Amino acid sequence: MAGKDYYSILGVDKNASQEEIKKAFRKKAHQYHPDKQGGDEAKFKEVSEAYKVLGTPEKRKQYDQFGSTFNGAGFGGGQGGAGAGFGGNWQDFARQAGGAGGGMGFDFDDLGDIFGDIFGFSSGGARGRRRQPKQGRDIQAQLEVDFMESVFGTEKDVELEKNVVCDNCNGQGAEPGSKVSTCPSCGGSGQVEQTQNTFLGAMRTVTVCPECRGEGKKIEQPCKKCNGSGTIREKEKITIKIPAGVSEGQQIRLSGKGEAGEKGAPAGDLYVIVKVKPSSKFERQGDDILTKEKISFKQAALGDKIDVETIHGQVKLKIPAGTQTGKVFKLRGKGVPHLGRGGYGDHLVEVVVETPTRLSKKQKKALEELE
Repeated sequence: MAGKDYYSILGVDKNASQEEIKKAFRKKAHQYHPDKQGGDEAKFKEVSEAYKVLGTPEKRKQYDQFGSTFNGAGFGGGQGGAGAGFGGNWQDFARQAGGAGGGMGFDFDDLGDIFGDIFGFSSGGARGRRRQPKQGRDIQAQLEVDFMESVFGTEKDVELEKNVVCDNCNGQGAEPGSKVSTCPSCGGSGQVEQTQNTFLGAMRTVTVCPECRGEGKKIEQPCKKCNGSGTIREKEKITIKIPAGVSEGQQIRLSGKGEAGEKGAPAGDLYVIVKVKPSSKFERQGDDILTKEKISFKQAALGDKIDVETIHGQVKLKIPAGTQTGKVFKLRGKGVPHLGRGGYGDHLVEVVVETPTRLSKKQKKALEELE
């Protein structure tokens, strides 16, 4: 009798990674879960059996070598298969699913994640701990600066509307003077144990305490200003330091300047995207500055010194005799400061020789003699 194609059952390629196999099982388990509309218990057991093998690298290796009929009853078949009924908690299920298949069991943490998603509860243990207040959200803002401000740095004040710590309760969620006591339902643990009947049997589960919502505390009188959340929506002025050398599209992170966290939890971060206004005089390329300078035919032929405007002020540039149009001269260290390190870029000057268009007879003759 031909063995089952577990890869086909999960809808993955034979070269799929363990993470891809896990994701495929999650999807199929949700799709075929018998308690869902349109579910299929037989297919659910089949994908569970497939994951029981492919979800563990050692068993997968044996399956790839010998096929699903290896070791008599197979990896997932028999009375110890994934669909066998049982009573008890998650550990009982993990032992039963693993022991009956000769050690071909699921990873317990994977089961807690996957079946917890399907049935809507926590598996307990590390994942069933008391709910911790959530850290504040990260937020993003754009800030436009002038070209020269981006070169040499500046400070800008911006006003952002965001969640900030409630100034009435200092973020604790309780009205000042109100009593905060241990939740009587969960004893301060933030979780309660329940027994739930499923097609796999009775399961003892740990869920978030509905009375305190996992916080382990009961507030006698919630803060009137924030309704117990610990945060309020307000505008806040923030000073942002723009470092010298910042360029278009770069991101500046301000730790703790995002939205306030729940009830004393850390605030998120603020990410500022820098927009730079273009300059009419200078073009930036990395940390170098590019400009063009026009010189006369005489200056190109005989040489000269010209004034060049840089971001650091005017400097003299020597034009050697015989300079051709398009020649690029480098003014070292006259460019943009290197962001986060010492030194500067360069200023590159491209010269354009202006050819005279109206020449007198005398000028023409002089040019002919020169040639």
